[in-house]
Amino acid sequence: MSNPSLLILPGDGIGPEVMAEVRRIIDWFGDKRGLAFDVSEDLVGGAAYDAHGAPLSDETMARAQDADAVLLGAVGGPKYDTLDFSVKPERGLLRLRKEMDLFANLRPAQCFDALADFSSLKKDVVAGLDIMIVRELTSGVYFGEPRGIIEEGNERVGINTQRYTESEIERVARSAFELAMKRGKKLCSMEKANVMESGVLWREVVTRVGQDYPEVELSHMYADAGAMQLTRWPKQFDVIVTDNLFGDLLSDLAAMLTGSLGMLPSASLGAPMANGRPKALYEPVHGSAPDIAGQGKANPIACILSFAMALRYSFDQGGEAARLEKAVETVLAQGHRTADLLGEEGRAPISTSQMGDAVLEALDASL
Repeated sequence: MSNPSLLILPGDGIGPEVMAEVRRIIDWFGDKRGLAFDVSEDLVGGAAYDAHGAPLSDETMARAQDADAVLLGAVGGPKYDTLDFSVKPERGLLRLRKEMDLFANLRPAQCFDALADFSSLKKDVVAGLDIMIVRELTSGVYFGEPRGIIEEGNERVGINTQRYTESEIERVARSAFELAMKRGKKLCSMEKANVMESGVLWREVVTRVGQDYPEVELSHMYADAGAMQLTRWPKQFDVIVTDNLFGDLLSDLAAMLTGSLGMLPSASLGAPMANGRPKALYEPVHGSAPDIAGQGKANPIACILSFAMALRYSFDQGGEAARLEKAVETVLAQGHRTADLLGEEGRAPISTSQMGDAVLEALDASL
């Protein structure tokens, strides 16, 4: 039986640096836990544009379709700001999401006890926070037609269309309910049914799907009220499901409750493949941070935790995912900090590779 396949796309900026630490952890699981992967690597984003004139080649897209999971670093940078919109680095990521039909974006927001003071909210509000936002990723206002900039009279008009079908809402709702069943059996759906017809349909479909999950406590909230509640009392939530636009906003808001974008992973999941595994792309929430690229300052934890999500959701290795997450928690409790996590004056940060060293040491100690 062949090993599961993992396609790695380091991308741009700090992507290659943080991914290098993940490669070391992947090797550790192979050497110490007998959990081997067939790992291959390719280009995406600006790196792919430099090599191929496109942010994602057709060959790389085909490899992503065939892989059991894809792990991506980051894309973009000022070098590519003047490119045509169609070939900007971010289009490579969007193509992966669209053509792999990755409709459910899982964005956890977990506040480690050692970092509770980094949040902009009071410690007692965020300490122990552990919520999951499920964002619909392949439809809505980012993909709806008509779209564009047109001439109307003597001025230009920008148009984007919010569009959802019942089936698009239902499949992401089911993903969220299934996730809630494995967590706290509590799901809050967020939309704007008070002013948007797409929100009315969203609420109707989610309510109907909820009848198949009687054990899950379902609630509904307008997305703007949800944003307010996330900053007022975030621990009232467990799983939140919402559309593409609101999910983009709410997940970034929730991310900052934890104190640092450099700590947060994400998963984008699609329909099951022939082997039963869902199509899947895993990536840290942070950007390419070109201002610190190549300096050994980047925090690799978000990318490391993205691999932990891959272990859990793509490879049915929940125990090993928990082992890796616990190692990260241990490292933070021991006081190891990259520059983005320093809140104390006069304290020297550790480098990207030193953080990788610390996580590997904690994994060794877990055996």
